[in-house]
This record gives sequence, structure tokens and C-alpha cells, in this order.
Amino acid sequence: MISAVILTKNEEKNILPCIKSLWWCDEIIVIDDYSIDKTIEKIRNSKSEIRNKLKILKRQLNGDFAAQRNFGLKKAKGEWILFVDADERVTPVLATEIKKKILKTRCNGFYLKRQDFWTEKWLKYGETGNIKLLRLGKKSAGKWERPIHEVWKIKGKIGKLKNPLLHYPHQNVAEFVKDINFYTDLNAKFFYQQGVKTSFLQIFTYTLGKFLINYFWKKGFLDGLPGFVFALLMSFHSFLTRSKLWLLWQKSTSGNEQKLY
Repeated sequence: MISAVILTKNEEKNILPCIKSLWWCDEIIVIDDYSIDKTIEKIRNSKSEIRNKLKILKRQLNGDFAAQRNFGLKKAKGEWILFVDADERVTPVLATEIKKKILKTRCNGFYLKRQDFWTEKWLKYGETGNIKLLRLGKKSAGKWERPIHEVWKIKGKIGKLKNPLLHYPHQNVAEFVKDINFYTDLNAKFFYQQGVKTSFLQIFTYTLGKFLINYFWKKGFLDGLPGFVFALLMSFHSFLTRSKLWLLWQKSTSGNEQKLY
């Protein structure tokens, strides 16, 4: 039995295509962070043959994606769990590969390649050009760790799937920047809680290094203008994470000084 788990938060634009791409799963669990758009309404209005497999659970994210995914692990009934984001699609050929692989395997999990479609173009290079994500695994094989940019720690052998998972992220710059602002808030907070500090030099080098690696080393320039903008925005992600981290430490120091007087 295969259970698919989807995390949602105001995903009315993406949720139905995502769910439809998972029709072949035995169970589809949607964990919704109290959406205020039409996400839930659209799920409930989906086709009956898909709706019968659906289970909608509401749970606050509270800035912890690992906890949200582990909640999905506990609620899923399948031996195998497939985690898919609302802006991702499982193609029929990938679905077939998954069903065949899990029938005869000694692996406890599988990495999936992911291919990004952004500004009407499939990106083949840069940061997303060769990305692999551990999204398919046995329910009992491990747990998710780290609240942001979470990873699934699975024990035992891990294989790789050939066919890619399709990704349709933030299809305009405004959505991209909004997401970057949200994720860098969580990332900076996580680093701060871990006692990680930063400096002007690190902010500068990380930001510049991110762009140079993605645009030149990973050949993002071969994706044309979308590749340039994508590399620029990802370097902005690094800039905001470390700038916000620096501000958190400044506020902390300022607070301590105020307590002394």
C-alpha cells in the first residue's frame, strides 16, 4: 500500500493538479495549515473516485516542516509513503516506476530527481538542475529532521528513481520573493537557536558565492535569462537568511544591554 502525503497552505491554484497526479496511490493525506483560500473547498469538490481516497487533516505548521511531515507519517496507513508538495506533479511514467520498484527492492527509500518549470521554461542547469530529494520511503524506516529545509533520515539502503518529479514553483517573481521572505525568516530563526552567528564578510561571501556557483559553476547561464534571474533570487535567499540572522543577534545583544540598566 502506498500513501501520499501533501502539505498545504493556501494552495488553491495547485492542489487539484497535484491530487490528480496521485490518483494511483491507495491513500492521499492532505495536512492543511488552516488555509484561508479555497484549497479545502477544491479538494472536497474533486472527482469522487479520487475523493474516496482522500483524508484531510488540519494542523498548524508552527514553523516546523519536519514535525508536520512526521505527523503525516503517523497518520498514513501505507507501508510506503510518498511526500509530494502541492506545486509538484507525479507523471504517469514516474508512478509506474514507483509501483514497480517497491515490489522488488531491498531499499528502504528512494531519491527522486526534480525538474523545475519556471517562467514558461524547464530549467536544466543551476541550483535545480541536478537536485535529488528523498521523498519515497518505508513508513518505519526513519523520521524527518530540521524544521526548515527538512530532511528525511532513513536507515538502510537508499536507491534512486530515474523519472523526475515535476515542480511548478512560484511562477512569477513576486511569489518567489514572498516565499523567500517566509523561508528565510524560519531559516534565520533556526540558525539563531543553534547558536550560529554571522558577520558582514559571511553575508557578502555567501551571497556572492551562491550566485557564482549557480550561474557559472552549475551552468545556470545555459538557461538564458530565467537562469540568470533564478540564480540572482537564490543568492538573495542567502543574503536575507544571514542578514536576518545578524539582526536577531543584534536584537539579542541590545536586549541584554537594556537589562543591565
